[in-house]
Amino acid sequence: MATIPDHDMVHQQTTLELETKDLFDYSKRSQWLRAAVLGANDGLVSTASLMMGVGAVKRDMKAMILTGFAGLVAGACSMAIGEFVSVYSQLDIEVAQIKRDINRRDIVEAEVDSLPNPWQAAAASALAFSLGAIVPLLAASFIKPYKVRILVVAVAVTVALAVFGWLGAVLGRAPTVKSTIRVVVGGWMAMAITYGLTMLIGAKGLH
Repeated sequence: MATIPDHDMVHQQTTLELETKDLFDYSKRSQWLRAAVLGANDGLVSTASLMMGVGAVKRDMKAMILTGFAGLVAGACSMAIGEFVSVYSQLDIEVAQIKRDINRRDIVEAEVDSLPNPWQAAAASALAFSLGAIVPLLAASFIKPYKVRILVVAVAVTVALAVFGWLGAVLGRAPTVKSTIRVVVGGWMAMAITYGLTMLIGAKGLH
């Protein structure tokens, strides 16, 4: 029976170790990547949609900026708290599982370093949301003409959504074109629906 030479076995083992390490690195990255991409997209879409909604019924630049700023602060806090609670629940589950396997020292030592960090996830989510929300705020801050301001905000948010969608796809090893289109179209829909419904309500009046 033919045997595999030692150098072939070493090569196969090295290749398997590299593939395993690569998979582990992406698995470990998934938590903060998910929080960051979700936070940035929410910051862009929700803040821009709020500003568009206000802009549909009130053309004053100050009102639009204040609405966007309030959306930034409220959204960042909400994202951070939500992410913290979610990841902390996941942490409790994993710690409980490790305690059940306390007699298996090799598993415990291997898993402790990969436990989720609620504080890290919350900070990443809040920071990403804030960075995303800054885009429409900056786009609207220096333009007084109403129609031009609305157009500039829409263009700036579209570009930013495309960049974040592409970046998230690259880092997560997902199809870049599909991911980018999905993020951009979703953002457009959110802004259009908010603008249209707010304008409709404003036209009908509130009694």
